[in-house]
Amino acid sequence: MTKNYSSASHDYLPAAGHDLFLPGYDLLTRVFGFDRVYRTLIDQADLRDGLDILEVGCGTGNLISRARRAHPGIHAVGCDPDPRALTRAHRKAHGLRGLRFERGYAQDLPYADGEFDRVLSSMMWHHLDDDVKTAAAGEFFRVLRPGGTLHLVDIGGVGGREGGPLARRIRRGPHAAGNLGDAIPRRLGQAGFDCRQIATQPVRFLGSVAFFRAVRP
Repeated sequence: MTKNYSSASHDYLPAAGHDLFLPGYDLLTRVFGFDRVYRTLIDQADLRDGLDILEVGCGTGNLISRARRAHPGIHAVGCDPDPRALTRAHRKAHGLRGLRFERGYAQDLPYADGEFDRVLSSMMWHHLDDDVKTAAAGEFFRVLRPGGTLHLVDIGGVGGREGGPLARRIRRGPHAAGNLGDAIPRRLGQAGFDCRQIATQPVRFLGSVAFFRAVRP
């Protein structure tokens, strides 16, 4: 049975940018080629049986569901503020044990201190306002166990391809511009992480995305 999440006023950016676009969200991610991005991030996270994994900003569950299917021994949680996206994620993951979806905000995660071994974040960071990024970085640090790691992929970073007109427009927008250069490692470092950019990868229409690994000492 599909789980229904209570709706709320839009104090968040919907997973597809607008509720009306949500039915086409998964198709759009495939057109952009994000299956390869998800595989890369999961490989970088070094997932193993028994680890507790949280994806923040899980949307319709594409990344965290793939992680759980690839590593059946992990305990996986997908968290997102968008109730409609969570309903879709729950329906898509029907019958997949060891995975749950919960409503929550990156800047106020509903989890205990040190509850997770890994935190994953895919294409969520650039949606956050500047002050929210600071609070979210602190929350990522808080819910990780010592020695745990954050694995984040997003527009920005150093190097990679700028891409065509659409990619340049996105990168120069108010949110993505705050991801460029060393902005992400610097902000995560201020929260206490040891963070570095570890790779870039070309993505259709976006030029490229950057991958980051941040360790909680």
